[in-house]
Amino acid sequence: MPSFRNSIAQLSTRIEMPFTTKVIVITGASDGIGAELARQLARERPRLVLAARRVDALEKVRDQCRALGAEAIGVPTDVTSEDACRNLIGRAVETFGGIDVLVANAGVSMHARFDAIEDFSTFERLFRINTMGTIWCVRHAYPHLKQSHGLIVGVASMAGRTGVPERTTYCASKFAQAGFLDALRIEATDHGVGVMVAYPGVVATETRRRGWNGRGEPAGVSGLSEDDAMPVDQCARLIIDGMRRRRREVVMSLRERVGLWLKLISPATVDRMARAALNSKAGEPQR
Repeated sequence: MPSFRNSIAQLSTRIEMPFTTKVIVITGASDGIGAELARQLARERPRLVLAARRVDALEKVRDQCRALGAEAIGVPTDVTSEDACRNLIGRAVETFGGIDVLVANAGVSMHARFDAIEDFSTFERLFRINTMGTIWCVRHAYPHLKQSHGLIVGVASMAGRTGVPERTTYCASKFAQAGFLDALRIEATDHGVGVMVAYPGVVATETRRRGWNGRGEPAGVSGLSEDDAMPVDQCARLIIDGMRRRRREVVMSLRERVGLWLKLISPATVDRMARAALNSKAGEPQR
């Protein structure tokens, strides 16, 4: 039977996950949270497999990570295609011999009132990116993560924990992503695989401006107030800290944690707060 000291040492190793030489796959790595995660992790000299659709932007982030000390490759990937997700994981294993961490970060936002949506194919399109893009990557990475007793990280959204007006499409896809990962966590424990879900709120990236409007087109403007947006480097640090500790979830701020607690005891109050935030948002409602 292992000694008490050895048990503590093993526990500490599990809690404080090192990233040096670890093979880390990050989707949506060409900008925003994904790119910042890659750059911050690169300083610990991991082996990074970076995936995104925009080749030029992806290569720029890859080169930045190499300059910071990481081994890094870029794999152009559209996560709406299961074949592309299978190819991404195959390239990671072929290049580096396995996978230790999968960060499912690729996603698209959308902002429109339900009765103003003109193109209802946006529901399916968002599900393919935000939900199926996670599921397909996990499907093909899972056997390798079992071997490494690795970690799955899903970058969801507070819109995957609580309803946000004018974001019915986005909420639906992010609730589904988070629900899949929550259920998988329980199963994955049998294989020594960790599952963590990160729940960013409003982060200072271009995500909302590049998100879709009610016609399913790039909106070009944010539908939310950006005044108190969290800096992207802070968001990435919080996610990496959660990864290092193999936490179940990361909720980014005290305000958001209080909001989730308040939703449990007074959901109507949270609804009123959401409507108030909607009324004070920057810009006009997108149609």
